[in-house]
Amino acid sequence: MTSSAMPRPKADDEAPLLVAEKLTRFYGARLGCREVDLTLHPGEVLAIVGESGSGKSTLLSLLSTELAASSGRVLYRQRDGVTRDLATLSEAERRLLLRTDWGFVRQHAEQGLRMAVSAGGNVGERLMAVGGRHYGAIRQQAIDWLGRVEIEADRVDDDPRSFSGGMRQRLQIARNLVTRPRLVFMDEPTGGLDVSVQARLLDLIRSLVAQFGLAVVIVTHDLAVARLLSHRIMVMKSGRVIEEGLTDQVLDDPREPYTQLLVSSVLVP
Repeated sequence: MTSSAMPRPKADDEAPLLVAEKLTRFYGARLGCREVDLTLHPGEVLAIVGESGSGKSTLLSLLSTELAASSGRVLYRQRDGVTRDLATLSEAERRLLLRTDWGFVRQHAEQGLRMAVSAGGNVGERLMAVGGRHYGAIRQQAIDWLGRVEIEADRVDDDPRSFSGGMRQRLQIARNLVTRPRLVFMDEPTGGLDVSVQARLLDLIRSLVAQFGLAVVIVTHDLAVARLLSHRIMVMKSGRVIEEGLTDQVLDDPREPYTQLLVSSVLVP
């Protein structure tokens, strides 16, 4: 695994894919995040970093519509070019978006897979959600995607419960990417895995993101992951964004003392 950041996507005149405006969430009197502004363009990877309790997971849940905002809004530009406030979508529209245009790779693969369904079935379900009906074609696409994520074709009918943690995570990636989504949310995708497995998985994610030109919002506490995968980075503390910019610029020359502390805690043995 290399340590260089993702190459910047080519500049174009496309409108933003995802925009957050003054996004705020309270849990009773407790702050989750406050007045977060965010813009994500097609093909761009944004890392949200910070220590536990910084608000990064709350922000990801707001962006992906798993949580409703206390105030502020999230705008998404759909395939027809129309930008919609996600709060105005019906439940059916929101579910369709989650099954087709979006992916969500979770830290614990068990939460992103159907554990009682075969590996091929997990991938095939997503294809059926976008209209796939021919069993043979669905199965062949599932086998093809298992190969893309380095799972042998003869495991297509195996139960995910028989897979290792790294294999489950790769299966979850295949399930999410088979429909060629435009936007993928990732929540600590390498968390809890052995270092060698992490390295292999990160190289796979990096390759697929570049190959398909995915826009990605990734939450991680690991600055090495952020540097490898992201073009831009947002640093959160106590529910607020305190620093943001190009990943290499922020990590090589952090402006805020908190960011400096995060960086030094990684660099100091």
